[in-house]
Amino acid sequence: MPDIFNIFIRSVFIDNMVFAYFLGMCSYLAVSKSVKTAGGLGLAVCFVLAVTVPVNYLIDKYLLQPGALAWLGEGFADVDLSFLSLIIFIAVIAGMVQLLEMVIERHMPALYMALGIFLPLIAVNCAILGGSLFMQERNFPTVIHSFSYAIGSGLGWLLAITSMAAIRERLKYANIPEPLRGNGIAYIITGLMGLGFMAFLGF
Repeated sequence: MPDIFNIFIRSVFIDNMVFAYFLGMCSYLAVSKSVKTAGGLGLAVCFVLAVTVPVNYLIDKYLLQPGALAWLGEGFADVDLSFLSLIIFIAVIAGMVQLLEMVIERHMPALYMALGIFLPLIAVNCAILGGSLFMQERNFPTVIHSFSYAIGSGLGWLLAITSMAAIRERLKYANIPEPLRGNGIAYIITGLMGLGFMAFLGF
């Protein structure tokens, strides 16, 4: 249990998708102009990560890794399908995002309209694919560990985008030099927040 909790805390603060790896920056910068919209997209990213990372973990462990098909019989013990992992991960993510888009459109039309093109673009959000690839690289022992990592990564991305949105809402009333308005000041603030999150490493 402590190990699972450590994975969760580390994925939120230390290995934050935005501030540590700068993944998902396109939607992070584009949607972080309103806290409400940013929160909606952040929750959608959390949900997609929480579902796709454990599913991809099970697919990788029991279908794709070298020798993973041994449970089918001795003739499959040497089969290695790991070369399919990237395309399988993307297919799982795309299917889940399509399902999420239909649910949000049906039950939360205002949020669906506010997110616009960025909701279907979750399918190509590199933070989502990064979650599955990091899961594969770190070789978690159980699906619970991968789920803890997925939830932590999603909450870390949600924390990043909502924090940025809150700051940008306040910046509307600030006297920012003309060349830095818009994405210019957003890049500077993101860099400063990234430096702040480095404090969790204990430096």
